[in-house]
Amino acid sequence: MQHTQQHRIVVLGAGYTGALAAGRLARRLHREDVAITLVNPEPDFVERVRLHQLAAGQGLRPRPFAEMFAGTGVELRLGRVTAVDVERKTVTVAGSGTGDGAGAGEQTADLPYDTLVYALGSGWNDGGVPGAATHAHELSSRPGALRLRERLTALGAGRTVVVVGGGLTGLEAATEIAETRPDLDVALVARGALGDWLSAKGRAHLRKVVDGLGITVHEHTAVAEVAADRVVTADGTPLAADVTVWTTGFAVRPLAEATALRLTDAGQIVVDGTMRSVSHPDVYAIGDAAMALGPNDKPLRMSCATGVPMAWQAADAIAARLTGTKVPQVPLRYFQQCVSLGRKEGLIQFVTADNRAVDRALTGRLAAVYKELICKGAAWGVANPTNGLPTRRRRVVRHAAVTGATAEAMA
Repeated sequence: MQHTQQHRIVVLGAGYTGALAAGRLARRLHREDVAITLVNPEPDFVERVRLHQLAAGQGLRPRPFAEMFAGTGVELRLGRVTAVDVERKTVTVAGSGTGDGAGAGEQTADLPYDTLVYALGSGWNDGGVPGAATHAHELSSRPGALRLRERLTALGAGRTVVVVGGGLTGLEAATEIAETRPDLDVALVARGALGDWLSAKGRAHLRKVVDGLGITVHEHTAVAEVAADRVVTADGTPLAADVTVWTTGFAVRPLAEATALRLTDAGQIVVDGTMRSVSHPDVYAIGDAAMALGPNDKPLRMSCATGVPMAWQAADAIAARLTGTKVPQVPLRYFQQCVSLGRKEGLIQFVTADNRAVDRALTGRLAAVYKELICKGAAWGVANPTNGLPTRRRRVVRHAAVTGATAEAMA
């Protein structure tokens, strides 16, 4: 079948979800039928789940997209997305383009699309706390992790590090820093009890590891202000902090707010079970940028564990609609929460489908190995987006390539 024009698929963001979706689409569809462009500001894949390791001084293996997508037909466009026009179906990108950037100035260009995959993820959320944006360090990006790494390297023995936030990121950051730099005085500030979402076994192990590393824990404590040398709690207590690490949560990037896409109050794009925008059917959103519902109609949490199956679902749905085949819908659910507690300890908390802790948990060295395998598997999955299974590329149906229509009754 001859096609006069390729169906243009533009994927915004090359984190776990965007990179995985682009690669999976390339292996589902014929290259003659589709042009897949992946837009990202960096030429290398960033393992976000390892940024606490990078900040603590460890080296991470480079993962260039040029190698990961070699021979797939996915075109990498280096640049920052500055605007999305869902009515004109264009994306504005500022950057050096597809080359190596050597000697090239920043260019601005509009990329037209027929199908858009919005996977721009999230950044850190300072919560509007005075001084946080100015004085605290974040761990949601590679540049942020590198800045924290530089600051920690410059700290002398006996100096203080305060990690604000008792969630997964805060726990991993505090334990990694304390293990790597036992000469520092590390503290963790949590709004609730330490690990209050865990099972009794999980909480007991977490407490044992934290105490063993000498981490001071301030439970049921909120931070009201951050200064260059301290944080101030809600009751006015100052806590000395040569370095403050802010890990209280993530916020989606505000780019979507300037579009006509239907959003939640938090700025996430509202999608259906196939990750398709409920207001614009030629737009799919995955990862932290999207609000999808899981078991019991509970919103899925921002995490790699959520984003990866969302990417699979979106890529498979797009491919099915373009080829006129049945649209798969696999319910999204959780199985576990994986926490590294330094390089020697870990915690695998098994959970219900809707992410509530059960009694079963894996702890200790075995859990650390398990978590490491999960991290390696996530990175491997980006480079092998069909999970290692053989894939038969399908031809795009002409009417679907032009209009995005398909036999929805088959879905």
